[in-house]
Amino acid sequence: MITLYGVYRSRASRPLWLLAEIGGEFTHVPVIQAYRLADAKSPDAPLNTASPDYLAINPQGLIPAMVDDGLLLTESMAITLHIARRYGGPLGPADGAEQSLMEQWALFAATAVEPPALEILLAVEAGGDTLPETRAAIRVSAEKLRRPLARLERHLGAHDWLVGDRFTAADINTAECLRYAQGYPALLAEFPHVSAWLARCQARPAFQAFWARREAEPV
Repeated sequence: MITLYGVYRSRASRPLWLLAEIGGEFTHVPVIQAYRLADAKSPDAPLNTASPDYLAINPQGLIPAMVDDGLLLTESMAITLHIARRYGGPLGPADGAEQSLMEQWALFAATAVEPPALEILLAVEAGGDTLPETRAAIRVSAEKLRRPLARLERHLGAHDWLVGDRFTAADINTAECLRYAQGYPALLAEFPHVSAWLARCQARPAFQAFWARREAEPV
């Protein structure tokens, strides 16, 4: 039985979306980021990333974490790929080649997509087009993202999905990284195949159910 630690408003979104796709039973332990609390060490504080009980699971104090039959994993994409491989059926790899491709796309998403996309999200939240400094930051981050988006655009011009011509955990990991850049739609409009793929991912009923749970969480 999987036990997943984390909240929907975190990188736990990746395995939580996958688990919504699978529909199997798992134990969800909401662990909130300590920085979101006024006093994370207060006796009445909810379980958070600075709580001793959670630090005993992940001393790094980050979410998500997962325990599955004694196996502890603490990186969101590794967790997602593990769940897909073990429980995901067609959402996981069909063979060794597909497993390698899913790992490749996960590393691509984590290193080439997520950092500039997250910069865009933070700049949009800090002011977006309303402030000269955030407009400039968005332009810089968008330029960083254009090259990996060009690679995605070329692939998705020939395929509907990233691996095996079907929706898989590779799409979940990559789409969740790219989601951070959706606050700057002008950039995504430059890459129509990427935009259409992201829309397909987010139109899935499991994503919609996952997103509703995320929206229900406190900001």
